[in-house]
Amino acid sequence: MVEYSLNLDSVFGSLADPTRRDILRQVTQRELSVGNIAKQHNLTYAAISKHLKVMERANLISKRRRGKEQMVSIVPRALADADDYLRQYRQLWEKRLDSLEDLLKKGD
Repeated sequence: MVEYSLNLDSVFGSLADPTRRDILRQVTQRELSVGNIAKQHNLTYAAISKHLKVMERANLISKRRRGKEQMVSIVPRALADADDYLRQYRQLWEKRLDSLEDLLKKGD
């Protein structure tokens, strides 16, 4: 349970940054090189590398070598774990909203 919680902490911590969220959005569409990601964000290679390290520790992405380039791709499992965690809250709020809807219909 502690390991699961630590992983969720790193996933949500990683996703708290808008640059990392945008990188993740981009790599969901296709594998990208680190250099290409840096150009798209107008950031230095070093700054992008720091973002990627945070994302890699959270298991959101993986990197592999292709010649001289490092290629970045998404690892969907970490997002699935986060979705599983959020599902319980989604169900709670859906139940509450259904109850509110029923209450409002009775008031008509």
